[in-house]
Order: sequence, then C-alpha cells, then structure tokens
Amino acid sequence: MYSEWRSLQLIIQSDRGHMSVLHSYPSNVGKDVANAVVRPLGQGLNSSSATSNESILKTDKEVKWTMEVLCYGLTLPLDGETVKLCVDVYTDWIMALVARRDSIPQPIVKEPNLYVQTILKHLQNLFVPRPDYAHNQISLCMRVLVAVQKLARESVNMSRETWEVLLLFLLQINDTLLAAPTVPGGLAENLADKLIGVLFEVWFLACTRCFPTPPYWKTAREMLANWRHHPAVVEQWSKVICALTSRLLRFTYGPSFPPFKVPDEDAILIPAEMDNDCVAQTWFRVLHMLSNPVDLSNPAIISTTPKFQEQLLSVSGMAQEMMQHPCLKQLPQIFFRAMRGVSCLVDAFLGISRPRSDSAPPTPVNRLNMPQASSTMNTTPPHSRRMRSVTVTKATVKTSSGSTAHPPKVTHQTSTTSPLSSPNQTSSEPRPLPAPTRPKVNSVLNLFGQWLFDAGLVHCRLHNGMNRDGSMTASFIQILLSYKSCITTPAGLDVRRKPSQISTENMVANPLFDANEFPDNYEAGRAEACGTLCRIFCSKKTGEEILPVYLSRFYMVLIQGLQINDYICRPVLASIILNSPALFCSDLKGIDVLVPYFISALETILPDRELSKFKAYVNPTELRRASIHILLSMLPLPHHFGTVKAEVLLEGKFSSEDSSLHDKPVTFLSLKLRLVNVLIGALQTETDPNNTQMILGAMLNIVQDSALLEAIGSQTELSVGDSTHISFKSHSRNSSGISMTSTGSSEATTPDSERPAQALLRDYGCPDTASGLLIRSIHLVTQRLNSQWRQDMSISLAALELLSGLAKVKVSVDSTDRKRAVSSVCSYIVHQCSRPAPFHSRDLHSMIVAAFQCLCVWLTEHPDMLNEKDCLIEVLEIVELGISGSKSKTSDQEVRHKGDKEPNPASMRVKDAAEATLTCIMQLLGAFPSPSGPASPCSLLNEETLIKYSRLTSTSKNHFRYFVLDNSIILAMLEQPLGNDQNPCPSVTVLIRGMSGRHAWTMQLYHQPRGSRASQKAFVPEPHPPPKDDVGIKYNVKHRPFPEEVDKIPFVKADLSIPDLHEIVTDQLEVQHEKLKKLMAKQILYENTLEKISEERLSKTLFPDPVTECIPPPPAQEFQTARLLLSHFGFLSLEALKEPGNSCRPPNLIALDSTLAGFFDDIGYLDLLPTRPFETVFIFYMKPGQKTSQEILKNVESSSNVQSHFLEFLLSLGWPVDVGKHPGWTGHVSTSWLINACNGSEGKEQEEMVAPDDTGGGIFNGEKKALYYADALTEIAFVVPSFMESSTDSSESGLTSQEAETQMDLLPSLLKQTPLTLELFPNHSENLSNSQRLSPTQKSKRLPLGRTVPPLGPETKVIVVWVERFDDIENFPLNDLLPEINTGVETTTNSSTSLRTTTSDKDVPVIFIHPLKTGLFRIKVQGVTGKFSMVIPLVDGMVVSRRALGFLVRQTIINICRRKRLESDSYNPPHVKRKQKIVDIVHKYRNKLLEPEFYTSLFQEVGPKSLNP
Repeated sequence: MYSEWRSLQLIIQSDRGHMSVLHSYPSNVGKDVANAVVRPLGQGLNSSSATSNESILKTDKEVKWTMEVLCYGLTLPLDGETVKLCVDVYTDWIMALVARRDSIPQPIVKEPNLYVQTILKHLQNLFVPRPDYAHNQISLCMRVLVAVQKLARESVNMSRETWEVLLLFLLQINDTLLAAPTVPGGLAENLADKLIGVLFEVWFLACTRCFPTPPYWKTAREMLANWRHHPAVVEQWSKVICALTSRLLRFTYGPSFPPFKVPDEDAILIPAEMDNDCVAQTWFRVLHMLSNPVDLSNPAIISTTPKFQEQLLSVSGMAQEMMQHPCLKQLPQIFFRAMRGVSCLVDAFLGISRPRSDSAPPTPVNRLNMPQASSTMNTTPPHSRRMRSVTVTKATVKTSSGSTAHPPKVTHQTSTTSPLSSPNQTSSEPRPLPAPTRPKVNSVLNLFGQWLFDAGLVHCRLHNGMNRDGSMTASFIQILLSYKSCITTPAGLDVRRKPSQISTENMVANPLFDANEFPDNYEAGRAEACGTLCRIFCSKKTGEEILPVYLSRFYMVLIQGLQINDYICRPVLASIILNSPALFCSDLKGIDVLVPYFISALETILPDRELSKFKAYVNPTELRRASIHILLSMLPLPHHFGTVKAEVLLEGKFSSEDSSLHDKPVTFLSLKLRLVNVLIGALQTETDPNNTQMILGAMLNIVQDSALLEAIGSQTELSVGDSTHISFKSHSRNSSGISMTSTGSSEATTPDSERPAQALLRDYGCPDTASGLLIRSIHLVTQRLNSQWRQDMSISLAALELLSGLAKVKVSVDSTDRKRAVSSVCSYIVHQCSRPAPFHSRDLHSMIVAAFQCLCVWLTEHPDMLNEKDCLIEVLEIVELGISGSKSKTSDQEVRHKGDKEPNPASMRVKDAAEATLTCIMQLLGAFPSPSGPASPCSLLNEETLIKYSRLTSTSKNHFRYFVLDNSIILAMLEQPLGNDQNPCPSVTVLIRGMSGRHAWTMQLYHQPRGSRASQKAFVPEPHPPPKDDVGIKYNVKHRPFPEEVDKIPFVKADLSIPDLHEIVTDQLEVQHEKLKKLMAKQILYENTLEKISEERLSKTLFPDPVTECIPPPPAQEFQTARLLLSHFGFLSLEALKEPGNSCRPPNLIALDSTLAGFFDDIGYLDLLPTRPFETVFIFYMKPGQKTSQEILKNVESSSNVQSHFLEFLLSLGWPVDVGKHPGWTGHVSTSWLINACNGSEGKEQEEMVAPDDTGGGIFNGEKKALYYADALTEIAFVVPSFMESSTDSSESGLTSQEAETQMDLLPSLLKQTPLTLELFPNHSENLSNSQRLSPTQKSKRLPLGRTVPPLGPETKVIVVWVERFDDIENFPLNDLLPEINTGVETTTNSSTSLRTTTSDKDVPVIFIHPLKTGLFRIKVQGVTGKFSMVIPLVDGMVVSRRALGFLVRQTIINICRRKRLESDSYNPPHVKRKQKIVDIVHKYRNKLLEPEFYTSLFQEVGPKSLNP
C-alpha cells in the first residue's frame, strides 16, 4: 500500500533533537547545571502566589538556553527532584497551544508551535528506561502522556508540522519502550497499554484535523510490527478497529443494517467530528497497520526485529534461543486476541456482531502444560446469538459462541473476560440470521480471507518436508499433492502425531521442525479463524457465487481441522462444529465432498457421553447441539444421491491398511449406515432435552424417507455382504466404530439404551432398511420413555410424537413390535398416574393426555392389534384407569367391580382423554373411513335429508320421536318405514347423536336369521287335510236316554208318590194337554225338516267350509317400533324411568318435546360441533425480494410464477375438495360441515370441467376448492390465499339463491341407490384431476342465512411459507398477512376468552421451506413459543427430502396444534363439548310426563297436528 513511499524510520533514528549542549560536557557538569537551573523554574510553577508564578524567562535566548538544560535534565537519574521538575516545566509549557498561562514564557506564547515541537523531541529522553526507581519513571511518563493527550484533544492552533512532530514523538517513545523484548515488571510492560492507547487516540485526532501523509502511515505500520509481542498492542488495535468499524457500518450500509455496538470508552476514541470519508480512509489504513496478524503465530518472525537482534548480539546467544525468549510465550494469547479482533470485524460485516465486554484478552490453555487461566469464558454456540443489537456491559461474559472452542478453562469469572463477547442466551433461542444487506462472501474474503486462511492452517504439517509456515500459504492443489505423494511413506505418518510423540532426531534433521511450531496453545487462534471462516461461508446468500479459489482453500481448512486420525485438535474441531450448523444448507458447491470428514467428527463427539476432553474448551451441550444440527442436514444425502460416487479427499491416508482400498471413491448410500449409527449413538448418550428432541425428529425423518424410498421401488439393489464389508472396513480407519468412544458394554444383557449403537444395529437384520430402522427406533424410544425420559415433559412429548409418527409409517413389521409400542405407552400412563399426589400438576396431566392421544394413533393405524386378547385387555385396563382412577383387576386374585369402586380419576382432562380413547376403540377402529368418506366420520343424514330422500308421504320433522339415553345420547326415531323394502316388518330409523357424532341406523325386527329370510315369501297358513267320508258302515240306531234294564226295576212307594198325569188330569188340563201335544208335534216336524235340509245342504257343501274354518290373522302392517326398540333394550322398565335417588342425574330414559321453540335450532347447533380437532394451514409463496402482502398473494395466480416442486408439495399435503360439496372442515366456518350442499348447478360444474389448470395453487384459496387431509383423529384444511379484488355484489346475491337449490341437486342420483344404503355421498369430490380446477372467485365469506355457528375455539392456525431465497425470511410480512388467515372461528367466540390475542404475529407458528439447488429442502421454524416450544419432526435447520416433505410438514402441523391444545386452559375435547350441549338440550326440552302419560304416548301417533294444522 505504501511501497512507493519512503519510511521515516531513518529520519527518526538520525534526528538529534533530543540531544542537549550539556551532553558534550562531563556528566557531573551537566548534572550540576541542571539541578541549579531547574529548581527555580520548578519552584515558580509550584508557588501559590500570582507574582511568583510568572515566568522568569523573558527573551527567546533565555528560553532556548533553559530548554537545553531541561533537555539534559530529563536524562538524569531519578534519585532526585530534577527530572520531576523538568517534567513539570515542560508539561506546563506545552499547554501554550491550549490556553495562555502566566507561567509560560512570552516567547513560547508567541510561537507555541515552534517551541512545542522542540519540547516534544526533548521529552523523548524521559522514556529511556532507567535501571532504578522504575516506579517514579512510570508516574512521570504517565504525566507526560496525559499532557500530550490533553494537548491533542484541546489544542486548536496546532500546525501540521506540530502534528507530525507529535506523531513522530509518540512513535519514537513507543518504539523505545515496546520494540525490545519484554522484561517482566519493566517500564514497557507497565506503560504499554497507555502508550499505545494515546498513540491511537492522538492518531485519530490527527486524521480528523490534519490527515497524516503516507510516509507517516508507512512508518507507523513498520514500527507497530516490532511491538506485536506486547498483548496491549493487539488489544488496543482490536478496540480501535472495532470502534472504527462501528462508525463505518453506520454510513456504509445505512440505518437498517444491524448496528455494531462497542463500549462507550472505545467509541469516544473516534472523534465525533471525523467525517465519513475520513472514517473510511482511516479504517482501511488502521486495519492493515498491524500487518499480517498470522505472523504472531510464528516466533521466528517476531524475534527477527532489530531490537531482538540487538539483544541477541549483546548476549551472544543463538537464534534458536531467541525464539524461545520468555516474552514470546505470550504469542499464542496475542495471536488468539488478534484473530478474535478479525473475527469481530467479520461478524460486524455479516450483521451478527458480538459486542466486546472487556479489554482483557483471555489466557489460552496449553494442553500440554495447563496454566491457571486468569480469564474465562462461558460457552454459548454461534447459533445462540439471537440479538442483533446488543448493549454491552462490563459483566458480559465471553462465550465460545460463534467464534471458537475457546481454550481457557471454564472457571466462571467475569472480572477479566474476552474482549469480544456474545450475550449469554438460553439454548432454546433460535440462531439469528445474518443481515439481508450484508456484503457478499467474496467481498468479506477479499478483506480478511488471506489472514483467515493462513490462520486456519497455522502449524498444520504437510508431508514430504513441506511446512505450513505462518507467513506462507500452500495452495489447495499443493496440499493434495503432498498427501498423495506420502500415502505409503512411514515418515509421513509420524508427522501428524502429537508433539510429545515426535522424536527429537527428526527435529534436528530439519531445523524448521521445532517444538515451538507444534504448540497446542496456538490452537485457540487457529480455532477462532476456522470458526470465522465457517460463519462467513454459512452466510452465503441464495444464488450467490463464491470464487472457486476461496471454496477450495476453505475445504482444505476444514479437512485439516476435522482430521481425527492420529492427532485431533479439539479446539479447532469444536470451533468448526459450533460454527457450521448451516454449512450443508447453504448450497455451497462441492460441500458434499466433506461429508465423510464431518461424519468422522460426529462419530467422535456425539456418542461420547461426557466429552471430557472438550470441556476445557466448550460447553458440551452446545457442542452436541451444533453436531446434531449438522447431522440433521446430512441425513437425507445418502438417499438423495444414492449410488453417486464422490472422491473422498485424503480419506484414510494415515492408515496402515492397503492404500489401494482407500483410493476408491465411496457412494453416498454407503454412508447411510454410519449416519444411522451416529444418530442412534447420539440418542443413547444425550441428556439435554432440546438436543434429544432434535434427534427424535431426525429419527422420524430418516425412517419415513427410507419407507417412501422403498415404497416407490427406486432404491438401488446392493450386495448386502459386499457393501457392508466395504463400509465397515473403510470406515474403521476414521474411528467410525462408536464402541471405541462410547463407554457402554455390548453384551446381550445390557439394556438397549446403554449398548453401543453399532452392536444394536448388528443385532437387527438389515439395519439400514426402513423396517430395521423402524423396529430399532421403537425399541430404543420405548425403553427410554419408561426410564430416563418419563420425568421430563418436553422429551416425553417429543417421544410420544415420534411414536405417533412411526405408527403412520407404511412399513410392515411384526405384530410384537407394534404391541411393544402400545404396551410401553400403557406402562407410561400407569407410571404417571401412580405418581404421588404432590407430583400431580397440569404438566403431568398433559403428558398423560398426550400418551392417550399417541395410543389412539397406534390403534387407529393398526386396528388389527386389538384382535389379540392380551393387547385388548391391556388397552381397556388403561382406559379404565384413566376414567375411574384405578384398575378393577389389581392382582391375579383381587377383582374390584365397577360398582364397588369410587371414581377418582387423575384429573378431568385425563378422564376426557381416556373417554376419547374408549370412543376411538368402540366407534372408529375398523370403521374408518366411513361410507361417507374420510371427510366425515359421522353420517351425512339428518332429519331433513332423511325425510327428503326416503319415500315418505309427509315431509315434517315432527314425525320423529326424541329420547335421551343415559343423559348422553339423543335418539331421533322415525317409525315410518323408509318405503324401500317390500316385506312389511317392524322398522325404525334412528338418528343417534352422541359424544362421538351423528349416526343413522335403520333397524328391522325379524324372528328368523338373515339367511333364511333371503328366500322367504309372504306368510301362507298350512291347508286342512281332505275329508274321508267312506270310512266304516253307517247304522241307524235310536238312542235311549236310559238303558233297557231300567224298565225292569220294580217301583217302590217313593216312585208311586208322584201320580201320573192321567190320574190328575181334568177337562181344563186336558185341553191344555192336547194343545201342548200339537205344538210338540209341530216342533218335531219342524226340527226334522230342518235336520233334513241341513243334511242336504251339508252334503252339497265343499270341505273345508270357508265360513267356519279357523284362519290365522294377517300380519300387522302398523307397528309402534319406537316402543318395541326401547322395550327390547330394557329402557321401558319402571326403574329406567325413575330418577336415581340422592343424585342429580336424570333418569336413564328421557323423552324430549320437539314442539318447543328452538328445539331444532339446538339440534342443528349440536350437529355443527365437530367430532375431531380441526386445523387450518395457510400456505404462501414468496419470491426473491418480495416484501408486501399483495406481491406474495399474486404469486399463486399462475403456475409460471411458482416452482413446479411447490405444486407437487401442495398435492402431497392433502387431496383437493370442492368447498360447496365438502362435508368436513374447509378452512372457514361459513362453508364447513355442510350436509348435502353443493355450490352451483350443472352449468357451473361444466364450466369447471373446461377451466384451464394454469394455477400456482391459488385455486385452493378456500372459495371453491381447498386441500384437505383427514384421518380418524384429526382433519386439516390447507388453504392457499390468493389476491382477490373486492366484489361483494355478486357474492351476496348468489349466496341465498344457491341455498334454495342445494338440497334437491343430489336427489336423482340418490333414488338410484340400492335399498337400505345410507351412503348419500360418493367420494366424487376427493379425486379431482388437474383439469377440474378453477381460478379462485371473489366471493366474500359469510354465514348462510339462519345458520348459527357455535364457539369452536381455541384454534391454532399454522402458516407454511415457500421461500425461494432464504434471506427473505426476515422480510416476510406476517402482520400484513394476518387478515388473510381468517377462519371465522374468531368471530364465534365471546369476548371473555383469550382467543383475540392469538392474532399476534408472535403466536402464529410459521414453517419456512427453502428449496436447495440439490433438490433437498431446508426448514426453518419460528413462532412456536411457550414451554411446549420445540415440536418434532421438523426442527429449525433440518434438511428433508422431496419425498418426505409433505408427510413431515403435515405431521409437524398436527403436533404443533396438539401442543397448543395441551397448553390452552380453555380447550375442551370435541366429545366433551358435544356432551355439554346434549346436557343443555335435556335441560331445556325435557318432556316431564308422568309414567302413565309416558307409556300412553308410546301408543299414540306423533305429528298429526303439525301435519294438518
């Protein structure tokens, strides 16, 4: 920079301005003269009277002669007062440029600049070290420095010549004291900080008022290079360059750039009046004033300065001895401090600045000889730096955050901390993104790259004698060639050993190989540089190009830093890991070549439980977290690149195995086993909750990705034996065997969670298949869930979410593994419920509720598990435990029946969750999806549609009878047959409304099995057999009333006591007797005639006689089927109608009065209560540079505006549905849960068929179409908001007209259905092709007339943003888009709830998806706050494949919403809300009839009055 300018060093050395005339006389003469002359001057200054304070020197000659004496007096020993008086006089006189004083001679007052220049030259003599009285000299020098400081600050009349003399004076005295080797406790050591501080302050004042010419800058740079062995020099340089950078960034990048704040005492060093151009010029010159800071790592360079050489000649020592001078032992600390300063500048330019907290540099740790560190640092990783603008205080503790694995031991002490510090933050806080307006990577590297690359390879050994010198940088190709040439050289293998293992013979053979070149304590500065480089490259913008030369050198630095074969440099390794969480997410060209090296590093870190060898440098938890972040970004690579071969640079070059094997390129797929190995090993040894949750999320990612890959059949067939053999053999050279670093035993008796991951994988066949991974994951997670994790809520919730996700992975595994998952969840519930009362809290109950939800997922995904008796009994026992608080069967002998137990559930939330599980078992298992489709687990029939679509003569809802069973089930009974069965039988249609939803059943009473009824005809009685009249002979016999023997019996007197008729007859009697005879004769004749006629008629009559024959009655055509049904189920007993004693519960059977006003409104209200939790997801597409909501909403109007993967991603989330025909949740309450509704007529449907499908996803804006997903336990609507013009006229007029036609549109198709088919809606709306999509309409969403919506909150809305450029995440206008995510639920809640606060942008979870150039996707999650913060499977920084993206996003959304519901105090499960509404209906519409009246009503018709008013 100053090559064409001459240095002033020779002028300074040849200048004799500090010499006096008295130096020509003997020393005693000068001493006597000085003592005599100076005393009166000093006494005059110290006098208090005004007259005596006046200077005694009046003329120019007197002043000049006196100054010659004062000049000599400053060289005298400090044993007297002379030197002090000289200092008093001169410090008083130089104030002539500041203000006039009486004590200042008039000649100096008249020409102050001329005399001050001479005085400054004379004062140089004071700074020549004296052997004695050092304390006095220190105080006098400090006085002079303070005076000079005041002169520069306050003088307004200084000429350029005076400024130049002042700068040369400061350079000269600094060089006099600081250039020589440091003497402990000497003058230089005590004054160094003040000397260099005054130099920089005065220099900046000179830059402001009289900018120094290039020779002065060149001189300062050359001389400063000789002082760098003093820590204060680098310390002060770091201070001032940071202060200049803060000012520079302020006007270079504008106010929007994150401010780089420095302490006030540093900021004031830069004069406020310095203009922007001067700041820029000064900044660049001061930046390079220190020369190359990497020289500080090379004692040979530092010890070759003239003063070092002068001392060398004076002691006649050897060069090697001078390199070992005691003062050079501070070089590692100084080197680290210099690199920390450069690191600070880099962070400031990137917008992730870490403000410094104190001026004391840290003391690096020598790993060979550990000194007591006087300064300490905490360890917060780079990704924990959250705040952009940080106010720094003295107490701020430096952490190893972004910059390094810091060497000092962690002994918490804040008195002397690192100068550049990041604020301490909790580990759960997200890592801030670099500033969007930051410079490009190339620009930053153009400034600092050479220093950082050199520092990153400090003391790295190359082979074949190549030395990584501090002043020399080997090219990438040179280093590669050096390794290639020494693969098999035994000597080359020894060079990478630890310093203590290197033989002295080799060192002597090559003088450059000195022990000082292998010091472990230089690792701190190297680690700082490596960490800074990682941060620079991780800040690469999307689409930014980086020069290949920078990439190659960076990869070389990483390869060197990640080496773990023979000699592992832990500070460097930890620094690289801590600062590289986003390295594989930044689209760096060729970065994947480093995957094997990072895997080797992770194999060293993650399976090591204690990380005891890293504790001296970093917080192990933060190191593990950064390692996990890197692991998350590498997991999809083996599946993604498959059999693509990569040349693994330097892989295994230090192994003694056959080198031919090492040169073979490896495939990415062969690395999968190592990654899985590391993942499982990390889970076995991890203790931090946040780290554990991240690993759990990664496990679901790898299992699901493997399952999908195998499902599509695209996995390359590999020879299991060969690939496994090569994999293990080639990886063993990098210590990939986790058993080498983990302390667990691999014996079979060791629990799974304690066994090495490699042994675990070996015990399970095909460990890298989806099935093997799934089984291993289930075994490991279930074992930990019931041991280490069950006390920790966050880990427990994440583990249960992982198990729920694993249940949905479509991989065939043995039933015993599935039962293991269910049994472990059951055991977990038992343990949590059995904990002592003091431990029961809301958080504990949330864990139990989450376990029940996990249990439901497993049962619904694998309903066949309950076919096994032991599994069914175990699940039902857990349900019983949740509902009642205890199990009936506590042991093999003791059984407590339901009636004997006192209900005592853990809490009402636990009871509700257990009831939901029971409902799931009884209602959903094996019955989902229902005939209505997955959109509705309930029947789509209600009273209106049932009457409308059945062949009934009446269309009134009053034909239904309403009863309530057990105060929880409403029965709506229609006794009229539907008219679709020819055989009359007792038939009743029942609409059952319960806690689980609405179900429709038609019941018929038959007395025969279903099989015999199939061939049965109408009832026909058995016929009479034909008569047989020709049987036997017919005789005519006259029958007597008495036998003949009676006539032979003689009469006795008693017989004769009754006279005969002729004996008593008289004439009168005779007449009557004759008359009676005639009547009798006539009667006999008449009866004989009738008998004859009857016989004749009988002979002519057919058999059997149809008149007299007994015929069975015809079958009944009318039935009171409601009474029959209730009677058969035992609800019509007197006990069922009576209210239980001593209880507020109503009877088991209650009749409802449907004629009361509002009854059917409340029934409709009940039908609108959903039976499953419903979620809403709003998806946005953000193109590069967009900042407004309108720009974002317009992106989805056309497919040309979005990436093709975005449309594929949308369809992977759910299936398209027609909003008007959809019976489930649509994203807005106005169009959700409609029964038999469709928007528009056939004409409109035809328009949809021919509509173009050129859409960017905006067709799914919820107006006509939406994306929908549902399973048995939840339903999700995915809405893609689009830009819509305001046109409310057409929307409002078209709404009511459609309502009139909605119910009749489906009638023709329904009449064609088979008898007793209740499936009203075929799945015509769930499989739409692309050609059926329509551009969104401009329809305003409002509730249909007469429809009320119940309060449905609280709800959780999730936003998914597809962002093309990752840096645009911070510009996402969330607040402006909040109106677009309206679901209508907000307006249905009352003001007393806290739901109105959920519209805050901080409470809305946002999942950002950024597509990488590799075809993978980078994830960022924000807005998930609270104690349920981290939700899996997607975590911040994860990279996922295209196959698994939709599943993982959907599963994360489900888990986010479940966590929010667990956290909410106002949330009630759907079945609880429905039960509460049923109780309310019973209370309002109960028909309080007496028992006789109730029985009578069962025999009466219903609804005639309402039919015929």
